[in-house]
Amino acid sequence: MGRENIDKWSVRKCAKACTECEKEFKDKEVLFSNLSFDSGEYLRHDFCKSCWDKNNPGLSSWKTIFIVPPPPEEEAVRKENAESLLRRLLAKENEENLNAVFILTVMLERKKILVERDAKRTENGKKIRIYEHKKTNESFMVIDPELKLSELTEVQEQVVGLLSGQPVGASEPGPPIKNKTEPTSELRRPKLWKRYRYSTRYCY
Repeated sequence: MGRENIDKWSVRKCAKACTECEKEFKDKEVLFSNLSFDSGEYLRHDFCKSCWDKNNPGLSSWKTIFIVPPPPEEEAVRKENAESLLRRLLAKENEENLNAVFILTVMLERKKILVERDAKRTENGKKIRIYEHKKTNESFMVIDPELKLSELTEVQEQVVGLLSGQPVGASEPGPPIKNKTEPTSELRRPKLWKRYRYSTRYCY
């Protein structure tokens, strides 16, 4: 996984049918997924048990369970949460949001919404982490910025600000919150994991 076109991130949806035999997947069916690189982009392929070739894992591969996508929710004005914010930042594809995107994926992993499937080091030295959404089977490929301890506070404050409604890219912090009640769990400043000393992983 060393191509340059994943300088930021990528999201790939799970197919509804096997790439090889084209048989539609059933709810909770075990399947196998892999990534390949073709025509300048990363492609996700999903296979049933019968068609999966373990000798051809591609650039990355994993075993997963197919979940029938839930029906689309009715449009409503809802409070920003970690997942909706992540999707909004991914859609913008701004490099300045790279740190916040990674922190949000780790938050969602801690909430057991995303599960990490693989981690790869690119030819130019960047670390790519591959996450899968447990309900939709979407795969999220994001760059691990390998933040230093001295950089975490600023990124944490940025994420808290975004979750509280601060505009993306705002240069000045918003006004102090007058309400002194305990903030919700998603708005609390994240705590560092002691295991950080031995890996690049963080936790909230």
